[in-house]
Amino acid sequence: MIYRKKYMDKIIPFIDAKFIKVLTGIRRSGKSTILQMIREYLVQKGVNKKNILFYRFDSIEYENLTSHTALFNELKSQLSSKNKTYIFLDEIQEVPNWEKVVNSLMSDYDVDIYVTGSNSRMMSSEISTYLTGRYVSFMILPLTFSEYLDFRKTKGKIKSIKEEFARYLRYGGFPAIHLSDYTEEEAYTIVRDIYNSTIFTDIVKRSQIRKVDQLERVIKYAFDNVGQTFSALTLSKYIKSQGRNIDTETLYSYLNKLEKAYILHRCSRYDIKGKEFLKTQEKFYLADVAFRYSVLGYSSRSVSAMIENIVYLELLSRDYRVSVGKIGDTEIDFVASKNGSKIYIQVCYQINSKETNQREYGRLLSIKDNYPKYVLRMDDFAEGDYEGIKTLHVADFLLNNQI
Repeated sequence: MIYRKKYMDKIIPFIDAKFIKVLTGIRRSGKSTILQMIREYLVQKGVNKKNILFYRFDSIEYENLTSHTALFNELKSQLSSKNKTYIFLDEIQEVPNWEKVVNSLMSDYDVDIYVTGSNSRMMSSEISTYLTGRYVSFMILPLTFSEYLDFRKTKGKIKSIKEEFARYLRYGGFPAIHLSDYTEEEAYTIVRDIYNSTIFTDIVKRSQIRKVDQLERVIKYAFDNVGQTFSALTLSKYIKSQGRNIDTETLYSYLNKLEKAYILHRCSRYDIKGKEFLKTQEKFYLADVAFRYSVLGYSSRSVSAMIENIVYLELLSRDYRVSVGKIGDTEIDFVASKNGSKIYIQVCYQINSKETNQREYGRLLSIKDNYPKYVLRMDDFAEGDYEGIKTLHVADFLLNNQI
């Protein structure tokens, strides 16, 4: 088990606080493992193992706990009469009305509760309805590049940073595929399983979607157009070109469900001069780049978009609020804000012409403020700043914790 310090550092300060700790995110991103880490941390701090309750609701062992009353009675019967009881409920969304159970336990007993979940019932918008003011939420993402390297180091097979980044770009960050030395084909088989279980369990089954082929066409379009501004009209035309029709309401409903299942992340646009968020022409990014390759296959033309996707997820992992910048008729790939400050980022695969150089750097130079600006690229380049703009290899940016 590889220690995921980034998340533990966020969660540990809330241990014993009167909040329900909620871990959300795409299936197989490592939520259950982090629960195990918290449990081990408690034991190391002197908590008696008898005062720690751990339930996995995707296990047949607990299939009898199918109602919130049964769950409440089970947990109540296991509570310590003398000390605080620590309760871990993994994949709790499998129990209807689970929120009533944790609310009641937090109100009436000396407990500290941790829950995980992987679908729309665990989205912050849904949780806030049931646990108003009584929870803190942590989104668990697949491995960042630095975490991926930690996994690789346990195998003793680290190559150069750039070679490792090229591998990470192909394999993605799902922890399961880095626990063994899988081939690319084997890794994508694992990722397709994650994809299928998410799509058909968390979306098709729960939402009772009948036109599954229609949903899959929307998914393939989204996967093939990562980092492109979204237009309902463009997507509708694509679906029609496939011999199908889809109304706008259904289209947005599918995208919303993909977002709630953590398959997609929506990235809004921000008008840099007007200093306001725009409600149209969002972009979508994948929960992990391996989704694109495992579902659509590898394509060299998708590399630039996948690099951009990785940078987006890295910024999320660093707790930035990320948006696409609009300045005049042009775009800045990312405007990332945190704690009253911000950074601007352009991402490109390579710069091999004066026109590309002017495009990438010129857009950042048109922003007349003093916040840090970066161009991230994959090719070879001369070290140094360009009129105050920092140029970094993508891998170096991902490993720089000071940004």
